[in-house]
Amino acid sequence: MVHVLARHHPLDIAQSGGTMLGSGVDVDAAGHVVSLRAKDLSVLVPSHIPARKLNIGKKSSAYLLLAYGGGYRSGPRGEDFEFTDPLFRRTRFHSLLTQDAPLTHPVDFINRLRYKGIRWGRIPSRNVLRALCAQLSKQLDIPTDSWPDVDADMVDAWNTLPPWQQRAVLPILDMARQMMDAFPRSATPLEMPGVVLMDQPETFCPSERFKDYLTLLDKLFPRLQFILSAGAGAMERFPPTFRQQRLPIPYNGIPQTKSRPVRLPRDTILLIDVDGRLPNLALMKLCTRHRQKGRTVRLEKRDCFLKGPDRVYASTVFYSPLSQRRNRRLRQHYGDKLILGGTGEDITSRLPDSVEALRPDYTLYPELGDRGIGFITRGCPFACPFCVVPPKEGGPRQVNDLDTLLEGGRLKKLILLDDNILSHPDADRLLREMAEQNVMVNFTQSLDLRLVNRERARVIRRIQCANTRFTRSNFHFSLNHNRNMDRLAKKYRLFDFKPRDNVEFLCMYGFNTTLEEDVDRFRFLRSLPGAYVFMQKYLPIKGGPPPDTIDFFGPNPDPLIDKLVGIMFTQNMKSMENYYRWVSRRYAETYGMLHIGLVDTIFRYNHRHKKGEYIASLAGTKKVQS
Repeated sequence: MVHVLARHHPLDIAQSGGTMLGSGVDVDAAGHVVSLRAKDLSVLVPSHIPARKLNIGKKSSAYLLLAYGGGYRSGPRGEDFEFTDPLFRRTRFHSLLTQDAPLTHPVDFINRLRYKGIRWGRIPSRNVLRALCAQLSKQLDIPTDSWPDVDADMVDAWNTLPPWQQRAVLPILDMARQMMDAFPRSATPLEMPGVVLMDQPETFCPSERFKDYLTLLDKLFPRLQFILSAGAGAMERFPPTFRQQRLPIPYNGIPQTKSRPVRLPRDTILLIDVDGRLPNLALMKLCTRHRQKGRTVRLEKRDCFLKGPDRVYASTVFYSPLSQRRNRRLRQHYGDKLILGGTGEDITSRLPDSVEALRPDYTLYPELGDRGIGFITRGCPFACPFCVVPPKEGGPRQVNDLDTLLEGGRLKKLILLDDNILSHPDADRLLREMAEQNVMVNFTQSLDLRLVNRERARVIRRIQCANTRFTRSNFHFSLNHNRNMDRLAKKYRLFDFKPRDNVEFLCMYGFNTTLEEDVDRFRFLRSLPGAYVFMQKYLPIKGGPPPDTIDFFGPNPDPLIDKLVGIMFTQNMKSMENYYRWVSRRYAETYGMLHIGLVDTIFRYNHRHKKGEYIASLAGTKKVQS
């Protein structure tokens, strides 16, 4: 069996380039399904359409496919949104194959939409609820006025509907629920693409309402393609206008080329930002040098395999497995043309002094806008074993001045990359300059709270400290262990911070702290007015101390994990979720089981549809049998 999939443009094809894709399977007499190989597909699929072997059972499909047969019913209350079944997506097809198959419970789904969309203002839930209320009322005369009211009794509202309306609405609500699960990042999930199979949909409603039912499907799900098997009588009632509609395929099936060229013009200098989260200052200065020589310069990010560059400079900030894989592929592709540098590749690598002294080319990263970026000082006097700064930079020294970084007053916002500016002997003067020039500063690498005194706290409060986008006030400190916290609390009180000040503490994990010490850190930060945590996983430098070398859990971890999940911060809980996942996986590896309270916390708000797979795979430590 061979098929050609016509994918919606541009929603389905952003990562794969073409609108049309051919695939196929071979099903033997015993029902075994095997993917057809590429060479078999090349004979069966038209030559202008790319073909790909299917990975059967490897992971969930990237495309939404639903199916409904006539033998459906409402599922039991309270089970629809637990997601503990790793194969729950198979319920999308059960009613087509099994009599009396349960669909999403309508009251649970509407209550969930009301809770998330009305009470908490979540845009996708609110949009779905509004669309359902409008179209169900218009097409099927269902009274939905009370549905958006969070205090209304949805059980009573549902039970008062005539049986035919309940039956007609069940697959509609199930489709809406499945689309919200399939497209969790879409603000309007009902407008996303997919395919729906329906067997005898004329039995879903009274015959005189069949046209209205089809209109409801068309209006509520404008990008779903419905494939119906209907009886002769239903086909006679099928609206003629629907027969004339066709799903547009906006491209002719030949794979699209990406916006960047396959081959660069001659003498082009290619700069690759391998893994940076901020604009790469070294690449900006290399850009200046080569444009001064009249060369064409092009910036690409992460994986980039082009032909024709005269020379390639790739900068790697982090020494991580992903960055190392990217670097290996870059070496294989560019060979001797490639110059690899950056802390993640070689902590001794540096720009030539003549290049280091150049003004960075801000046109390389237009997203910087009116923000400057750079160092006033480099280095740090402390020899923290996890840190790259001591071996790379040595002690503190001044390398630039504020006026140069702000380009003589052209800029009023500065992303400051200094390793530990407060450790420089002239730190007080540098801070006063920032305050007096009314500069907005993002201290990206954080300020060392240990080096704060009353006068420094007063000056720092005068500086407009902000986040990297300069959209709000933000102060940055670090807390990488739980020593001397009483002393740090006294220094923190010198600032007289309020919750609106948004004080972020960078906390590293995975190096030399135990679970008990981590809990102590979080409880300490929760006690500080305005403070919240940003968790940062330890990434060892090349040749540095390995991670995870201590007894993290200790003799009795469960009570500590119970305390951990009870410590809630007002913001940046996404980074805490990453930490929870790290703890959960490590717990599974250590004890061969999951801490269910921790799992429930991980999936309390985000990616709940992945909870069952997470449980079945034991936090990703074993394969799930499909």
